[in-house]
Amino acid sequence: MAAAAAAAAPALYACTKCNQRYPFEELSQGQQLCKECRIAHPIVKCTYCRSEFQQESKTNTICKKCAQNVKQFGTPKPCQYCNIIAAFIGTKCQRCTNSEKKYGPPQTCEQCKQQCAFDRKEEGRRKVDGKLLCWLCTLSYKRVLQKTKEQRKSLGSSHSNSSSSSLTEKDQHHSKHHHHHHHHHRHSSSHHKISSLSPEQDQGLWKQSSINQSADSGGTDNFVLISQLKEEVMSLKRLLQQRDQTILEKDKKLTELKADFQYQESNLRTKMNSMEKAHKETVEQLQAKNRELLKQVAALSKGKKFDKSGSILTSP
Repeated sequence: MAAAAAAAAPALYACTKCNQRYPFEELSQGQQLCKECRIAHPIVKCTYCRSEFQQESKTNTICKKCAQNVKQFGTPKPCQYCNIIAAFIGTKCQRCTNSEKKYGPPQTCEQCKQQCAFDRKEEGRRKVDGKLLCWLCTLSYKRVLQKTKEQRKSLGSSHSNSSSSSLTEKDQHHSKHHHHHHHHHRHSSSHHKISSLSPEQDQGLWKQSSINQSADSGGTDNFVLISQLKEEVMSLKRLLQQRDQTILEKDKKLTELKADFQYQESNLRTKMNSMEKAHKETVEQLQAKNRELLKQVAALSKGKKFDKSGSILTSP
């Protein structure tokens, strides 16, 4: 009995975060996390490289790779191609650097119109319906395709459920037909009425069904369009945020340069004032010394004249 109970119990698998055991259906597909760990450690995008990672804490907004690069190289700058703030070395991020080495210079993205898309030939374009997209727009397009597939699956499952329910209703009606002759007579008469519809009425029913089908397909197309517009708005918001941050950094640098210029200008003025004062003092000292020397010269010249005149008077 114990062996049979153990065989009947579902197999339990450990969560990779908390190591508690759950049925396989309750764990996530990629990370194998339970529901509580998925809520406590959600998948978020890195502030710098925009790649997805599992958040360890609410204050942790950058991935481990970017955290190591920040410690080693400091705060990154916007990439000159994709404008993602992930250029730790030089002016290009590592993703664009590797893509440029592998696929050549970047081209214009068909979605965001920036020159940051690398032509990955047929292998890469096949995944995005032959479009030439950058990395961010490729992720957005794949998310839209995934949402569309899920929407179509849900629509297909709803149609199959409605058809199965209509089939069960028909079966119940047929069973009632075998047991009750009166209901059989009503059913046959109603069926006769439907079969005896005019061609105009039959065409109206066909138009109604085609309108319903087109409405379903139109709803799916509208969902794809709305999803694409949302992704485009998100990419534009990211681009605007990156440009705002770039402008703030430039304003900060400009303020620092202005402060440095004012500091140097005040130092130069102080130095010039001190030099001018010292020059005036030196000139005044030289002028005073010059006046004294002139007085001495005048006194010497007078003494010589007196000596000459005295010698003339005393001579025989």
